[in-house]
Amino acid sequence: MVGHVDHGKTTLVRALSGSWTDTHSEEVKRGISIRLGYADSQFMMCPKCPSPQCYTVEKTCPNCGEKTEEHRIVSFVDAPGHETLMATMLSGAAIMDGAVLVIAANENCPQPQTKEHLMALDIIGIKNIVIVQNKIDLVSRERIIENYQQIKEFVKGTVAENAPIIPVSAQQNINIDILIDALETEIPTPLHKLDKPASMLIARSFDINKPGASIDEIRGGVIGGTLTEGVLRPGDELEIRPGIKITTEGTTKWVPILTTVTSIFAGTTKVEEATPGGLLAVGTYLDPTLTKGDSLTGQIAGAPGTLPETRHQFVMELHLLERVVGVTREEKINEIKTSEPLMLNIGTATTVGVVTSARKNEAEVALKRPISVAIGSRVAISRRIDSRWRLIGVGVIKS
Repeated sequence: MVGHVDHGKTTLVRALSGSWTDTHSEEVKRGISIRLGYADSQFMMCPKCPSPQCYTVEKTCPNCGEKTEEHRIVSFVDAPGHETLMATMLSGAAIMDGAVLVIAANENCPQPQTKEHLMALDIIGIKNIVIVQNKIDLVSRERIIENYQQIKEFVKGTVAENAPIIPVSAQQNINIDILIDALETEIPTPLHKLDKPASMLIARSFDINKPGASIDEIRGGVIGGTLTEGVLRPGDELEIRPGIKITTEGTTKWVPILTTVTSIFAGTTKVEEATPGGLLAVGTYLDPTLTKGDSLTGQIAGAPGTLPETRHQFVMELHLLERVVGVTREEKINEIKTSEPLMLNIGTATTVGVVTSARKNEAEVALKRPISVAIGSRVAISRRIDSRWRLIGVGVIKS
């Protein structure tokens, strides 16, 4: 369930109520270190064993051999650990209900990317966190205790200060039942708004057609992501914003895309209704060239006429960190200046904005790529430092 992971990884968790399996396993295998990889896991429960021994991912209990019962399904998004891929990590965090911060017991804590990931979770607003102290099979008991104390010191005063720390060995299947128990306690399934118009954050998009397929065999493009509110069914009309970029006679504009839902998959299971929670693969009538290679990642899909407006610029209220995280020598963060380029993460969207006007507590930015976003949305702000984008604070869109 946990898998073999390196230091600094953040596994983001999306809770759901249906029964799902991996939607795009081959995509996950190929892209897990650079793109968001996602899969679903089924938590099973033994009707005889006490908690936490009752939890497993097996169909039979490893303790007593009793047949287990389906308890809960969660979606996992693997966010890459390397600090140069923070934009990818932030895109994944935007659609998640909680996070599993994975720290290797055989390395000193914190590593630069671990610092940055924890700060990102705080900025995005994810408070449901479980810390996994992995690879305990590779070090001595004394080293495990020393690393545990390092972790406790590292999270002191942060959003993860009270998060449970679970020592595990993913390779040796040690304490997986205790980890599941912690996920059950710390990352509950949230209540969702089903009476609102459907709104979906797009985290991936695909062309699922094989090379050489005939016209009769070609299927429309697929978008992957999660519903934040509402209900989605096959046959529903969808609007996608900002849409596609069209340039005519020297003028460029972004035009929303209109399409129809043809199918909805929860893993390999075709469903007739999707609600918030978990990850979806939504088939459409879109030209597959529009969805190929994650080209719609960062956009929003939903009921026509209900989505936030497309913004080419906005004013945001600034809340900067005191120091840059993720670097060996942490530096004081200077105020944002006019004409400065910033990397901005809003929802699953990543764009670059150039500051057109900077004041002490707010900044107006012109975006290189427009986004569909509502007033009050949170913006993760990164600055170019030593040839890399580094997280420096959070903004709130005012207008």
